[in-house]
Amino acid sequence: MIKIERCSVMNFENAIRGARNPMNSWNRMDSYYDDEGNFVMGPNDLSLAQRLAKAGSDHRKFIRQIFVSVDFTAPMYWWKEYDTYKVATVANSTSTMHKIASKPFTLDDFSYEHMNEKALASLKAVIAVLEELRLEYLETKDKTVWYSMIQLLPTSYHQLRTCTLNYETLMNIYYARRNHKLDEWHVVCDWIASLPYAKELILAVEQKEQ
Repeated sequence: MIKIERCSVMNFENAIRGARNPMNSWNRMDSYYDDEGNFVMGPNDLSLAQRLAKAGSDHRKFIRQIFVSVDFTAPMYWWKEYDTYKVATVANSTSTMHKIASKPFTLDDFSYEHMNEKALASLKAVIAVLEELRLEYLETKDKTVWYSMIQLLPTSYHQLRTCTLNYETLMNIYYARRNHKLDEWHVVCDWIASLPYAKELILAVEQKEQ
């Protein structure tokens, strides 16, 4: 399971203007904001953006200046793979260390949609033990009990992170993960494909090196 919320895409105008710096072609800019405040690329700017995007990473530096902020709620096993992408990313997460005992453990705190009956029964048993430990820790503040929760916690446990990325990083993610085994990556790739001008700047660029 992965939940994607509170997405904002920023800095299109500045990125496109910067893309025109090498040729001093600012007078050809024809993008604008519509009545709802959305950035709309004009034909000239879109043509330039697509040519640069397809020319390779050295030429499409401008897409590194298109920023995306988004909240991902995902299991720890997915976050371990996401952490491969350390270039041009920032993330603030909810704290397992500080807040693990702040609320009761429930089944909805975990990803379990693909579990068979045996695995699901085991997870429920672990959750019951975790809840017992949580209540014991709240009463005793015993660090051994706290460690027991941390070390017993399954990788299916959900964590929320507010992430900042750019279109170049999202392009790398899309082409590296679109055929991945984990369903979570397919959800993320579908989300990437839905972003403004992703079809023109990301999906239209086949990365042969990947």
